[in-house]
Amino acid sequence: MEKRILLYVFLFLAIGVSAQNFTKSEKELIQSGNTKTMLKVIQITDEKELKILKSVSADIDPKDKLLPLLAERMYLAMRDPTNPGIGIAAPQVGINRNVIWVQRFDKEGEPFELYLNPKIVWRSSMLRKGMEGCLSIPDISGNVFRNYTIKLVYQDKSGKDQEEIIEGFTAVIFQHETDHLKGILFTDRMKEQEKLDVSPVDDEIDLFLEKRLKRQ
Repeated sequence: MEKRILLYVFLFLAIGVSAQNFTKSEKELIQSGNTKTMLKVIQITDEKELKILKSVSADIDPKDKLLPLLAERMYLAMRDPTNPGIGIAAPQVGINRNVIWVQRFDKEGEPFELYLNPKIVWRSSMLRKGMEGCLSIPDISGNVFRNYTIKLVYQDKSGKDQEEIIEGFTAVIFQHETDHLKGILFTDRMKEQEKLDVSPVDDEIDLFLEKRLKRQ
């Protein structure tokens, strides 16, 4: 128990130390519109934009004055009536910072919530197989294995440290969005999982147990 507490303390301290100010170009992009104008969702079909999507993002200071504007413009991009989504990560609007929006299907009213500097610190061996797509990857979808249950540590919009156990489809969204923060796309996961060795829990539901090799 003490080791676990120390781990979380270390993670949150590391977030504070690693948080960086926005670059000049990031500030210009964020301030290119107001709270009523969405940011552009960048695409893998553009080489320069793909480079951003494949880059690792940095932590953000929850007290940064530009964060509310970034968050609101990200939200509008995610809820674009022409192509709405259920989650978005800052890299998808050209900002390599650890900020995500996720729709919480596991909560009453299924609200959209903002998460700062999210880190998955534990994953279950139970996997869920499901279809995924991405706002930044046009006309492609496919089945991906995701951990059924995760433990997430993060900071809320007020900067307060939080931790949660999250299950099911909502956990899938968190894994998809936090992958973006590490420069990983769902298509990368599909390729990576082509030879994944799993054992079905039940023939009637898409739940699996990941098999471990003996040498592990």
